[in-house]
Amino acid sequence: MKSEFSLAFNEVLDAKQLPREVIIEAIETAIVSAYRRAVNAPNAQSVTAKIDPESGKITVWAEKEVVESVQDNRTEVTLEEARRSDPEAELGDLVMVESTPTDFGRVAAQTARQVIQQRLREAEREEQYKYFSLQIGEIVSGIVQTISRGHVTVGLDKNAEGILPRKEQIPGDRFHVHERIRALLLEIKQSNRGPQIILSRTHRKFLMRLLENEVPEIYHGQIEVRSIAREPGHRSKVAVYALRPGIDPVGACVGIRGVRIQAIVRELQNEKIDVIEWNPDPRIYIAKALSPARVLKVYLDTRGKSKTATVIVPEDQLSLAIGRDGQNARLAAKLTNWRIDIKSLSEAVGDVLFRLQNDPEYMPYAAMESETVPQVEAILAKKAENRPLNPEEYRLLQDFIERIEGRVAEKRELEEQERLRKEKAARSNIPAEAFEMPVEELELSLRIVALLREAGYETVGDVMAQLKTDSDEILKLQGFGPKAMESLQEAIAAVHFEEPVPEAGVEEAAAPVEGEGEPQAEEGAESAPEGEETPQITVAAPEEAESAPEEDAASEGESQPAEEKDYLEDKDMLLEEESDSEKKKSKKKSKKKKKKYVQVEYDPDEDTVIYRKKHKRGEDEWKEIDW
Repeated sequence: MKSEFSLAFNEVLDAKQLPREVIIEAIETAIVSAYRRAVNAPNAQSVTAKIDPESGKITVWAEKEVVESVQDNRTEVTLEEARRSDPEAELGDLVMVESTPTDFGRVAAQTARQVIQQRLREAEREEQYKYFSLQIGEIVSGIVQTISRGHVTVGLDKNAEGILPRKEQIPGDRFHVHERIRALLLEIKQSNRGPQIILSRTHRKFLMRLLENEVPEIYHGQIEVRSIAREPGHRSKVAVYALRPGIDPVGACVGIRGVRIQAIVRELQNEKIDVIEWNPDPRIYIAKALSPARVLKVYLDTRGKSKTATVIVPEDQLSLAIGRDGQNARLAAKLTNWRIDIKSLSEAVGDVLFRLQNDPEYMPYAAMESETVPQVEAILAKKAENRPLNPEEYRLLQDFIERIEGRVAEKRELEEQERLRKEKAARSNIPAEAFEMPVEELELSLRIVALLREAGYETVGDVMAQLKTDSDEILKLQGFGPKAMESLQEAIAAVHFEEPVPEAGVEEAAAPVEGEGEPQAEEGAESAPEGEETPQITVAAPEEAESAPEEDAASEGESQPAEEKDYLEDKDMLLEEESDSEKKKSKKKSKKKKKKYVQVEYDPDEDTVIYRKKHKRGEDEWKEIDW
């Protein structure tokens, strides 16, 4: 039969939902505090307590000094009593002796009770924080406890309480006490009164978790939710994509007769949900994002840092594409992360006619459409008189828009590709350290640094790449004038980066041997325009030159300088035919040698290629090689 202590102990375990070891530790700590209070033990004295959870037997051990005559029972013990606990104890030793009191007293018992409550409360709060910190971003279920000033207190697991603020509630939510609700665990904060758990029903992750619960294909990773745009209580748009072939992502989310999506709609207080299929082509993706409106054409403008999409819709679809108070267009822009400009067909045609006469980007196409423009103007005049248009006239307007806007969009795309190519080339010539250095390290004013940061230039490398590609983009920044540009260029010039040290073992490009390089240089010279200086090409290669007969004789009988020996060895390595094994040996040998450089220059007057080398004999000039 279980003892009363064991029954009480198990009751505490069920009520607090804490590990068994935590409760035992709290009780033992309370017993130690009660012992110190009962016998008035000093703080420096070591005291431990042990408790048997089954029987409730308590044992207290206190550290005492072994003496011949005991004067203070709290800190001293005789040798005979000490050896009962420690047979090897000697006079003057400090030993742990059992000192369990027969009665703690009322004050000590009250102290133990308070310590137990405090320790259990701290352990409970720590356990709650650990438990719920792992569930951030997940749906939790609880029971409404109180409703005060719009804030709802929800009882959760582990005897914890969550707060559902008014701003995190869906418009139309009506809660009642003792009602079970579901919400997203948004964040958890530590406070003096324990962890503060914030819940949300308006976050877009709440909709995502509901989809995972209702759609098994999303939960198992067969369908991916790419993007969510939501206005709680009104409308949401979800872009989904099938990761496995043969799966209809939209149909799987909607379910048979809409049973899956309707369960989510009811949870969200009849919030409308548009499920669309994600597409890698931005044009198709944007057109689907504007559903249920029908889209005629989408034109993209990716110049600069902003992405703009011009969407053309039929006349009767304009209000549907924009939505009530612009809601449909706003959600589509959030979903696709594009700036969307919606125009009706007649409005887009009138805009193009205006730009053909005033916009330099559109003017070159005015002559091509000189015959079509009068017809288009006549159709627009007919439309302005509220006269109906036939399908052929609508088709003419669509073709007119597609020809002009299509050519302009194609030209913009080519310009963007050219800009990216120049930017890539500029970045390749900038040290990697520049892209790790923030712009704050430049000697610039805080205002200029703030302007660069707002424009998206976070590192020195980004600024240097933009200056090399197109410095006018920085001058276009609001508040960035010529003086600021001058100070920026001075600050960039004052920064010095260490040149990268070439790695050992990297094979260098060799200079042309004998006549092999000359035809290549002549072919390149023929394509060079007249009057322009032929660029000098410096390549890392072993020095090559035919050795004079005298040098050959001297190499046999006399000692040569180390540099000339290397020169001859490198020459032989390039001219002799070696076997595969000998080539491998020569590569290993060339890796250990110091790199030499040869300068190649084409002389158009002499119609020949000149090779020069630089000697390290106190001369910095290039000397011509006599081939």
